[in-house]
This record gives sequence, C-alpha cells and structure tokens, in this order.
Amino acid sequence: MNRNRPWQWLSGLRPRLLAAFALATVLGAAAASGASYVSARNTMLATAQDDFMNEVKQRVTDTLSQLSVPPGQADLDTLARRIDGAAVVVYQGRSSASQGLPITSVPAVLRSAVGSGERIQFQRVDLNGTPMFFVGMPVLGPDATGRSTPTGIEVYASMSLSDQQTAIEELARWAWLTVALVFPLAAGLALLAARGVLRPVRQLNLAARQLAEGKLDTRLRARGSDELAELVATFNETAVALDRTVGELREMEAAARRFVADVSHELRTPLTAMSAVTGVLDEDAGQLPPDTAVAARLVSAETRKLARLVQDLIEISRFDTNRADLQLDDWDLATAITDSMAARGWREGPELVLDLPEGVSTRVDRRRLDVIVANLVGNALRHGGPPVEVKLRANDTMVSVEVSDQGPGIDPAVLPHVFERFYKADSARTRSDGSGLGLAIALENARMHGGGIQAENRPDGGARFTLFLPRFLAVP
Repeated sequence: MNRNRPWQWLSGLRPRLLAAFALATVLGAAAASGASYVSARNTMLATAQDDFMNEVKQRVTDTLSQLSVPPGQADLDTLARRIDGAAVVVYQGRSSASQGLPITSVPAVLRSAVGSGERIQFQRVDLNGTPMFFVGMPVLGPDATGRSTPTGIEVYASMSLSDQQTAIEELARWAWLTVALVFPLAAGLALLAARGVLRPVRQLNLAARQLAEGKLDTRLRARGSDELAELVATFNETAVALDRTVGELREMEAAARRFVADVSHELRTPLTAMSAVTGVLDEDAGQLPPDTAVAARLVSAETRKLARLVQDLIEISRFDTNRADLQLDDWDLATAITDSMAARGWREGPELVLDLPEGVSTRVDRRRLDVIVANLVGNALRHGGPPVEVKLRANDTMVSVEVSDQGPGIDPAVLPHVFERFYKADSARTRSDGSGLGLAIALENARMHGGGIQAENRPDGGARFTLFLPRFLAVP
C-alpha cells in the first residue's frame, strides 16, 4: 500500500463489492421494513377507527327509537350515556356530555362538516400531546313522508389513540432493529460473495506474477462455466502460447549462440596461422614495393581486428553458456592496475593521471581484472579528452575504480546502451577500432566478481566509468 495514500485500499474491488452488496441488502431490508411498518400502522389505525365509528353509529341507531323529536334534555342525556367513551350530544345550543367531553374540545372543522352534511365524519388531532380520534354524526330520523332527514341532533365521541400510538412506536423500533440486524448479516453475505468473486481474480493475479517471473508452466484450474471460468481458460491458452513462443525463442537463441561459438572456434586456428603470416609481412614490409607494403600492412591490421573479434566472441559464448570461471587470488589493486596499463604502454603523464593508493587488496581474478581495466582506460584514451584520470578508492566493504576523461561525454540517448553488445552510437558508422563487445565483456567480468560498472557523464564535462568490486570475495 502506498503510505502517502492511506485510504487507497478503499478503491479496491473488495471494498467496492462489500459496499455495493451491503448497501443493496440494507436498502432492501429498509424498504421492506418501511413498507411493513406503513402497512401495519395504517391497518391498526383503520381497524381501531372503523370499530369505534361502527360502535358509535350502532349505539345511536339502537337509541334512536327511544328519543323524541324535538328531544328534551333527558333525551340528550340518555343518548350521551349510551355511547361508550367520552361523548357529547348537541341540539340547538343545548348539549349533554359524558365522561367530561366538553363541546369546546370537539374540533371546529369536524363540527362544521357534521352540521352541513348527513354522513358520519371523523378527524384525528393531537390534544395536548395525546393522539385523539373524534367522530361526529348527525342523527337522522323519518319525516312525514318516511324519508330520513336530519333531526338537528349531533353526536360527537372521542377515543384516545395512545395504545395504538404505543404499538406503532414499538413497531417502528422493531423495524429499525431489523434493519440494524440485517447490516452485519449483509456484511457477512457480502464477504462470502466477494470471496467467491475475488478468489479467481487473486489466483489470476498470482499466476500472472508467476508468468512474469518466468514460470511459464503456470496454469489455473477452470471451475464452472461463468465469465470467470472463461477468463481462466483464456489465461491458460495465453500461457500455453507464451510458453511455446518463449521456448522457440530460447531454442533459436541457443542455436545462435552455438553457431557463434562454433564459428569462432573454427576461425581461431586459421586466424592464428594468418596472424603468424601477417607478423612476417609486417617485418618485411620495408623491403616490399610501396603498394605491396601498404597492402601487407592493411591485411595485417584487419587480421588483428578479426582475431580480436573472434577472441571476444569466444569469451561472450563462455558467459552465455556459463562456462566462464574465476581464478581468484589476493591482489594489491594498485599494482594490478598499473601492470595492466604498463603492458599496453600506458604510463602516467600529461594524458594519464593515476591516483592509486597502495595497500588496497581484495580477491580478484587477475586476468579478468586486466580485461576490465584495458577496456575502460582504452576507451577513455581513444574516445575521451585528456587527461584521463584513474582513481582507486575503498572502504570496509567495497572497492571502486573510477576512470574519467575530459572529453565531450556520452550522448544521453546512448548512455543507457553503452554496455549492450555491438551497440553503435552512430547508425551510419559500420567500422570501429574495437569489436563492439569490450564494455559488455567488462561488465560480465565485473558481475562475476559480484560487482558492476556504472557509466555516467561528469557534471563538469566528460565521461566517467566506475568499477565496483566487493572488498572481500569468498572463494566459490
């Protein structure tokens, strides 16, 4: 995880699957609980209200035959007492109340609706924090023609909905509790679902990493017939094709390396003979005619180049086939480096500055160190500007040999490729003094010692190559 972005994990597939599944489940549970709550609430209220209205209506109907119209006060009192609960009966300004329900408590809107109509009316109100249900109905009686007409008597009754309100609140609490209990269940189901989806993805990720590490025989078992199974099958087909292609490339590369090694070895013997002949031609060139002498020297120079190329190719083939070995011994590096340069006629002077403190020793292969020094110093003398500086530095664990020059430096576009085989900075240049393998061989020799070579441009101009070697190298 990126420490600079501690919340980066939230953008992963697992958190998104968990969030989506849990959200869908919780929303579904909330919707179901909400719908159940609304339905139960409406049913409870409707049942209580309908039962109360029917009861009031039935009591009024049963008492109607005992009333005289117009009613006296006794009639109003009788009707008020016959109705269960708090009630008030009104007729032309006179009223009779039971259980302390004053006419002033009846909502004005309900009284207006009852006074102007012929049907039973109801209204729910909140009276001092208590939910109340009021019912109002005009009392109808037969006229001279037998038709039911308002008698002027109005009956109002009320019922407390506190019990229903308590039940509704309890229902609401259960609904919220249900949603709360569903959340961990939804999280558990989401984890199971995410695990089922992400397991193949993780396996694919692991298999892809194994392929990237070179394990081309990696395969996955396809389970089921869904899209993930198709993806696994496609991955296996890709891995098979990649394994086949890489195998063919490796065979071709091995064949090419064998070809180079075989050709190099076949050329070695005739080139040895040719080198001996050209050596004789060089010695006798002064006695030959001018044109013949030039041709002899040209043949001699080209033969030496070809011999060097063949020798380098043979050395590269040893690296490629793991046949190169180290002959380690303790050497004072200042002495070894000085001897390597002296063998090639490179001595300290205006063009070559040496800073080689004595007493810096480590275990190296003397021949391979000589190859590294010859390549690094030779390249600096040929392609860089004087003076070329060779510095030896060491600490308890590492030794470095720095070769720098005062030339134009290395083109930044070329710098990453300087150790590649046969790399040419100028594509138009087809010939060079060297084989094009010198730096590649130097790097391979450094790696065999457990070290390396770094190439860079100096800030004040010129190129710098630094050889790094372990201070103490155990014998393999």
